Amino acid sequence: MLKKYLILSLMAFGLLLVPVVNVYAQDLSQDIAKKSGYEVSGVTSATLSQTVGKIIKAVLGFLGTVFLALTVYAGVLWMTAGGNEEKVEKAMGIIKTSVIGLIIIIAAYSITYFVLTNAFAITS
Repeated sequence: MLKKYLILSLMAFGLLLVPVVNVYAQDLSQDIAKKSGYEVSGVTSATLSQTVGKIIKAVLGFLGTVFLALTVYAGVLWMTAGGNEEKVEKAMGIIKTSVIGLIIIIAAYSITYFVLTNAFAITS
């Protein structure tokens, strides 16, 4: 059963990354076309930092969705436990680990944001 959920989550994650890879490939092909002398019209040029920012935003959105899904699943498991202590403990464990994961993700993002803004502020 766990293997089934793992495969489904990996497939969903793969489908989530398809648009990001497509955008990066499109930017790369447009850059090659410009260097080759072809005219590229109607295209906005995004910098590398903007592209990385979009990727990070998509990954954080995906992780927020995973957190929400885990919380809802644990809540439903808890509500349907019917006094079964094993199910209640399992639901509490899922909620605790998902909150810890969310705290780690927010802390990592905050540290990265702080370091990068200060690093670029010094060089500017």
